[in-house]
Amino acid sequence: ADLHHLPRREGRRVAAELLERFDLVDAAKKPASTYSGGMKRRLDIAMTLVGSPRIIFLDEPTTGLDPRSRHTMWGIIRGLVSDGVTVFLTTQYLEEADELADRIAVLNDGKIAAEGSAEELKRIVPGGHIRLRFTDPGAYQLAADALREATRDDQALSLSIPSDGSQRELRSILDWLDSAGIEADELTVHTPDLDDVFFALTGPSRVSNKPEENLR
Repeated sequence: ADLHHLPRREGRRVAAELLERFDLVDAAKKPASTYSGGMKRRLDIAMTLVGSPRIIFLDEPTTGLDPRSRHTMWGIIRGLVSDGVTVFLTTQYLEEADELADRIAVLNDGKIAAEGSAEELKRIVPGGHIRLRFTDPGAYQLAADALREATRDDQALSLSIPSDGSQRELRSILDWLDSAGIEADELTVHTPDLDDVFFALTGPSRVSNKPEENLR
């Protein structure tokens, strides 16, 4: 607050509000060196917000946190974005980028290898499919004969149909099963995740490089 030249009374008011917002009231009089990793991350963000910034850069804010603290941090970041703050986030956790990012930039050797929404990036990688599983061998055979493009697994009585996972394709397959009087016992949609995207973009010889995502 002093660095932002806030009057003392205003600084105390803002500090009190931020301590409460980030659940740090009980720890307010303890040395920050005694805080847990999650508490230190919350304190970092609280200190950043004293100046009411419109843009915040977060460098791997959840590294080393336990799952509960990580989800708490995700909630804080979502709250910042909903308040109109632009957040640029770097992370090694692709699940985190998928959960939080409006747009993602994958970096490889210091250069942007691809940029887009999570769904746009996932469409870069082939391999999406719809899996139909049957318990009736007769129904399985009828479906296999009709769906020539499907990959068969005769032992598991399942068919894998190439698909981008769109609602249109899913509806088309369901309509076809219904019109043919064939009932699948299980239908699952499999789409590439951001791990697949990263490996495809960076190549097998450089999979140890750290992906960094850009959230705003």
